[in-house]
This record gives sequence, structure tokens and C-alpha cells, in this order.
Amino acid sequence: MTPPVTTSTETQTMIDDVLSAYPPKVEKDRHKHVKPNDQSGGKECEVKSNVKSRPGIMTMRGCAYAGSKGVVWGPIKDLISISHGPVGCGQYTWGTRRNYANGQLGIDNFTVMQITSDFQEKDIVFGGDKKLAAILDELVEVFPLAKGVSVQSECPIGLIGDDIDAVSNEGTKRLGLPVVPVKCEGFRGISQSLGHHIANDAIRDHMLGSRELPEQTPYDITLLGDYNIGGDAWASRKILEDMGLRVIAQWSGDGTVNEMATAHLAKLNVLHCYRSMNYIATTMEERYGTPWMEFNFFGPTKIVESMRKIAEFFDDTIKEKTEAAIASYQVFFDKVHETYRHRLEGKTVMLAVGGLRPRHTVGAYEDLGMEVIGTGYEFGHKDDYTRSYPELKQGIVVYDDPTAYEMEEFARRLKPDLIGAGIKEKYVSHKMRTPFRQMHSWDYSGPYHGVDGFAIFARDMDSAVNSPTWNLFDAPWASAKKG
Repeated sequence: MTPPVTTSTETQTMIDDVLSAYPPKVEKDRHKHVKPNDQSGGKECEVKSNVKSRPGIMTMRGCAYAGSKGVVWGPIKDLISISHGPVGCGQYTWGTRRNYANGQLGIDNFTVMQITSDFQEKDIVFGGDKKLAAILDELVEVFPLAKGVSVQSECPIGLIGDDIDAVSNEGTKRLGLPVVPVKCEGFRGISQSLGHHIANDAIRDHMLGSRELPEQTPYDITLLGDYNIGGDAWASRKILEDMGLRVIAQWSGDGTVNEMATAHLAKLNVLHCYRSMNYIATTMEERYGTPWMEFNFFGPTKIVESMRKIAEFFDDTIKEKTEAAIASYQVFFDKVHETYRHRLEGKTVMLAVGGLRPRHTVGAYEDLGMEVIGTGYEFGHKDDYTRSYPELKQGIVVYDDPTAYEMEEFARRLKPDLIGAGIKEKYVSHKMRTPFRQMHSWDYSGPYHGVDGFAIFARDMDSAVNSPTWNLFDAPWASAKKG
């Protein structure tokens, strides 16, 4: 196998070669978005991000509606989210993220239900305000245990000017439960990232600080931005409770309306997905003086590092419990290493994901002896990359909003042993004879967070990379050489 590119010069040569296939104007633009990694974050190597994708190319991104409904509001289990508009958007986001939640579906858990206002032509012409009001009344009758409703507006709602604020406000008064308008039309912004921000603003304006807890302790914390994909939030929560902390709210994965309303009472907010929830964490810091910190529970190294960092906010009791928990976990970590590391040592990985994964999972791969040789964000901002540069090896390729062509060409040249990306990239990778893991929803597995999650993560990477299936056919470039 050709050794991976390791120096900045070699990486830049590869980038130049790949991007030379574009027309001159596009090539010049894409050079700003694809760079060799500089651990110092030097200005000349800074990756440009958070700008519109080039028209006509295949992008990994989603829209503002996807960011709000699919990520932030959808996983709140006792709240009904209405996809307000034509049926297609709601259908596409129906149960795609595997946000696990306790409760009985359709009774007190509505996370994987698809509720739509099913706009038709007459609704576009005459408006859908009356239809939305009628739907609210019907939902309360059919689902009496629902604790609230969010109205997730699709593109036509903003285009025709429906007043979802007024309908929602009237619904809140009439029904006696919060009805939250979320103006997350897909055409807003450049990606799902703005949808996260819009969703956070709606939480700020309609939920946060609206209720109190019957009692408080010095060890109350809130777990933000963990969407419980495959049970991730439960795995993270277990660690925090082993440290002696009381999690008074976790959202949005397996979260509730009451937890959103009382999160402001925490002594500390711990933030898993920075990109989607930093806005509300900052709001709580400004409004209530609540400190917050980002943490990473992927893999032993980052788990231990984050546990100790969290414990520093509290007294010696928490610090002692934290060290005792770490000692108990180490036996398990050692067993996972013994089982899988020798099978994965030296294997290379290319990543292209959203949220936190392009940087947060790097340490977990390294714990297994694997090497990340390329990574990038679908909808990252400058601060995501600033946090990423030190976590990555010098000189590896870093790409923002990579095109399908770029991902294929970088994979052809780097020949990674594993690609971790989204569903749109999965089957292309398989056709390239490259093992693949779907790193948005864990490919029907999980959890990957936490102590137990590390064993599942290691098992899944091993089963992907070392499956005998890959010996049954050749990659396209190998076949071309034979010809």
C-alpha cells in the first residue's frame, strides 16, 4: 500500500493536483477551503468555512430546517414537533437520527413520530394559519400527555408569510401548554448550522428559565448537545453520575420540556456538541452566570481528560469520586485495548462529518492505534477549525464542505483503511473497496460515547476494517492497473 501523505508539502501537492480539475475560478475558491493542517493554526493555513456551497456540486450539507427539527427540537421526547409545510421535508427527517428516548411511543414519547401539516396548493394560495390552529387542537386531543409543541417551518411558510408567531401564541393561551414557533425555513442561511442557532434562540425565548426545581444541590449540572444517538447521552450521563454529579437536565437527547425550562439552575453546563448548542450555553452564561465547558467522551484518553477538567469546577468530594471512577474504568479500557488494538494498529482513517465528530473522534481512533489522515466539517465555522488544528497531526489534509469529487479523489490518493462520513458517502466508499462507518448515526450501532461505548466503537471499527468481504473484489484503480 502507498504510505499516506504526511508532510505539508506533499499534502499541498496532492491538493493542487485534485483541485486542478476544476475551472479556474472554482479552483481558486476551493483552495481557500482545503489546506494542509497547521497545528499552530497559522493564518496562511487557515481553512475558510461557513460560506455557501458552489452551485452545481454535490454537497454533504443539510438545511436550516434539518438543523432545527432534525437535531435540536426533534429529540425532545415529550414535545410534538410539527413539520409545518409540504409532507416531503418531514418525511425525509422521520426517525433518521436514532435519538433514543425512554417512554411509550405515541403516549409520552413522540421523537420518531412524523407530524406534518401536509401543505397543499390551496394552502400555498390562501395560507395555512387556520390549518395550523386546527392541527394544534387536534394534537392536544389525540396526545393528551404531550407537554408542548414546536412548529418547525419549512420553506413555503416563510415565502408566503404565514404568521406562525401569532398562531403559536394564541395556541399557548388556548391550550395551556407551550407552543413554540421556530422560523427555520430551509432557505435561511447556508447550511443546517443556522438552524441550530435559530432553534437555540427559540429555546431562549420560550423555554429557558420558565420553571423552577423543588430542590437544588451544589453538584447540579446540565448535559447539553448530546442527542443520545444509539444511547450516547445515557453513556455520558453514567460517567457524570459516577463522578458524584446530579444531571438536572440533558437535552435534547431523551430530553423533556421541563428539563429545558429548568436548565438555567445548573451550577455548570457541560457541552458535547459545540456547534449546535454553544449559543444557548453562552446565553445561560450571560443571563444566569452559569459557566460552561466543552467535553469529549470519545475514547479513554479524552474521557479521563474531560472528567478531570469537569471535576475542577467542584470540591474535593467530586475530585475524589472522579479519580475512583477513572481507576475503575481503567480495567475495562485495558481489556478493550488488549482485544482490538493489535488488530487496528497503524490503520488510517479519513473523516468528513458534521457537528463535533471531525475532531472529537480523533482521540478515540488514536487510542486504538489508528491514524486520522484527513478530516473536515460539513458545516463548520472558524471556531470549529480553531479547536481542531491542535488535535490533528501536522500536514494532514483538512477540507471544509468537501465535494463528492474531492472526497473520492483524496480517498483514491491516500487509500485510507477506513472512511467515516455520512449516508451519502457510504455506498460510494464501498464501491471503492474502502471500509466505511456512518459517523452521523453510528450505522445502526452505538453508543460510541462513554466507557461502554468505547468497546462498541472499537468492535465496529474492527469489523469494518477487517471484514473478509473486502478481499472478494478489487478497488477501481486496482482493476484499471490490471487492464
